[in-house]
Amino acid sequence: MTLTIRALLGACAVGALCSAAVAETITVATVNNGDMIRMQGLMADFNAKHPDIQVEWVTLEENALRQNVTTDIATSGGQYDVMTIGTYEVPIWGKQGWLVSLNDLPAEYDIDDILPAIRGGLTVDGNLMAAPFYGESSMVMYRRDLMEAAGLTMSDAPTWTEIEAAAAAMTDKSKEQYGICLRGKAGWGENMAFLTAMSNSFGARWFDEKWVPQFDSAQWNATLTTYLKLMNEYGPPGASSNGFNENLTLFQQGKCGMWIDATVAASFVTGKDSTVADKVGFALAPDNGLGKRGNWLWAWSLAIPSSSQKQAAAKTFIDWATNKDYLALVAANEGWANVPPGTRTSLYENPEYASVPFAKMTLDSINSADPTKPTVDPVPYVGVQFVAIPEFQGLGTAVGQEFSAALAGQKTAEEALAAAQALVTDEMTAAGYIQ
Repeated sequence: MTLTIRALLGACAVGALCSAAVAETITVATVNNGDMIRMQGLMADFNAKHPDIQVEWVTLEENALRQNVTTDIATSGGQYDVMTIGTYEVPIWGKQGWLVSLNDLPAEYDIDDILPAIRGGLTVDGNLMAAPFYGESSMVMYRRDLMEAAGLTMSDAPTWTEIEAAAAAMTDKSKEQYGICLRGKAGWGENMAFLTAMSNSFGARWFDEKWVPQFDSAQWNATLTTYLKLMNEYGPPGASSNGFNENLTLFQQGKCGMWIDATVAASFVTGKDSTVADKVGFALAPDNGLGKRGNWLWAWSLAIPSSSQKQAAAKTFIDWATNKDYLALVAANEGWANVPPGTRTSLYENPEYASVPFAKMTLDSINSADPTKPTVDPVPYVGVQFVAIPEFQGLGTAVGQEFSAALAGQKTAEEALAAAQALVTDEMTAAGYIQ
């Protein structure tokens, strides 16, 4: 035995060098949202607690992440050990046997503490198939100072009529001040997340009870024409390219009077990078008096693909990233307002977090979304801002491209809706939904 090997074994006996020598590397795919970027900045805590596990990150824009992880898991590619996926993918992939159950997380993880609305969407046949990193609905974020200057008051539960009036009053394009910012970038989780949720409040639905598409309905026409009017008259230029991150930047720069989007954005519009941090108010997503609001329900969650060869290490990482101690870690480093929201009952029972200005509105928004009854009229599907069938990922993006083209002025609302009706009908017939 050589001197070098003897020295290494001696070091292993005391632990430090041994753990470094046999450290297991896992690859985590995630989205480039602020909370995930913040997590990467706190990895010193994980590394100290788990020196035997190294983490490599693949951080992608939302649409790219979805395409990337979907391809990998459907082909059992094994490229990732942890995937950041959402409430749409989890039940579908879980039923396919593509995900690893997390029911055996340590008792102190406290699965029962996860908010019921969030946990239910991540559970398949009694198995928790993904752990929520943050949960969200959507709500109105608005400039209180601009509303006051316009002589208006935002109600806690506004209508779309009130939203339009406020957008008009706050718009001053000569100052690059736009009354409203909304998602326009094509994608089933981008513009169609917003528009599908919005359509619910207008009485629209993707399909009737026999899976016949409904884009030729008056309700969808009202949804899309209202959206286009808001964006064309009171929105920023180039909005067909704007998704969550682009609109967040616009709002932080003081260029949006209102922004209707994910509740998770609240900590960023009131945070250190926002020029209007002390001027932001919050309200529920709008309605039309039909019993449904235009808000969604979502959780960005961490899951382990069955193809991973490092499932124990992956589970250790998920435990660290989504447990109560991680919330306390963020609070200690960044303040309670920056803790990933919408996951745990205990967070909203914490007096320090309850004092955060947007905490109650976030929880109320999450609790008001019902994936099992998302629309005014009956539907054969579940999901608020999506339809929980495998085909929706492609359908939603294709329809999103039509509606984004309408926003860009390349076609009328009627032309976009007719195209959506035709393409969805063709695909649903080919897939056997329509007999």
